[in-house]
Amino acid sequence: MGTLKPLIIGELVAKHPVIQGGMGVGISLSSLAGSVAKAGGIGIISTAQIGFREPDFKENPLEANLRAIGQEMKKAREIAPEGIIGFNIMVATKSYASYVKKAVKAGADLIISGAGLPVSLPEYVAEAAEEAGIALKTKIAPIVSTVKSAMVICKMWDRKYHQAPDLVVVEGPLAGGHLGFSREDLINLGVDTDDVDSTYKQAEYEEEVKGIIRLVKEYGDKYNKVIPVVTAGGIYSHEDVMHQLSLGADGVQVATRFVTTEECDAPEAFKQAYLHAKKEDIVITKSPVGMPGRAIKNPFLKTVGDTPFRLEHCYQCLDKCDRKTIPYCITKALVNSAEGRTEDGLVFCGSKAHLAAQMETVEEVMKDLVGEN
Repeated sequence: MGTLKPLIIGELVAKHPVIQGGMGVGISLSSLAGSVAKAGGIGIISTAQIGFREPDFKENPLEANLRAIGQEMKKAREIAPEGIIGFNIMVATKSYASYVKKAVKAGADLIISGAGLPVSLPEYVAEAAEEAGIALKTKIAPIVSTVKSAMVICKMWDRKYHQAPDLVVVEGPLAGGHLGFSREDLINLGVDTDDVDSTYKQAEYEEEVKGIIRLVKEYGDKYNKVIPVVTAGGIYSHEDVMHQLSLGADGVQVATRFVTTEECDAPEAFKQAYLHAKKEDIVITKSPVGMPGRAIKNPFLKTVGDTPFRLEHCYQCLDKCDRKTIPYCITKALVNSAEGRTEDGLVFCGSKAHLAAQMETVEEVMKDLVGEN
């Protein structure tokens, strides 16, 4: 099979057109991101409660998280000194601007941002470079799910900052974790939320993807730059990659496939949850902040609504969290899983997690995805 074209984002050139998706809490940190970058892809560290292992995390979550951003980037760079390494930062994060600025100052090559529209991302990135007295080199990429959301962000950045994205990530309804769709959006796509991967209108959504690609090209032409578009959600095999490229995508973002690698930062119990998952175990659940998310059914999910919940401690994670009405604390649920207590936690995953059959290395996964096996 022929070698796929590299993914080019301005002056950044990744040998393989594969971005590893950011997975929080604690699933994609320095080990996974550094290893993916070393293998020729783009490694992404998730900032979601990234400092959960810091001794002062409970008392000072923001300070712990910002400190950990620098630490994880340093460790990832040691693994892949010449690789492309970035961060995934959720717009819904409390103190979002602080996370963006810290990532820029830590030397991020790229910031990918979703879970809301990153309308002020260019401003925060520019301010961080100016504050640090460094050249503005961090590339920025919004995550969008529809032509409408892509139009909103491109128009706003054009009008307010006179610039266009450096990269656009299109997240489809088969993605893992918090989805870029409301439950209503999924239903409008013909999705049965109990069986998303076989009921959503794939052909219709692929037309949406092509529409996003056309729109992004218009803004690329306006700013005399090539803006690559990568697609995400349900991409697990080389055939999946080739299908996305056939739609006109310049590359893919893959997360779930990298969980069951030796280098992934997730604990063994988390990886085993993927290895043991059956197709029917993968469900759409509602997170405490109202967004649908995809996860593996386990004792935690089965019993989470059975007993009254009382928040004992707030970790200051998400902006739209109403402490009085949430059915559980999402930080606590994700930290439990990240520490290996998966039976008592939330195990986010993509729609094809049930395909995981064995542990692999990042290098093996990369070769399989790009067809070099």
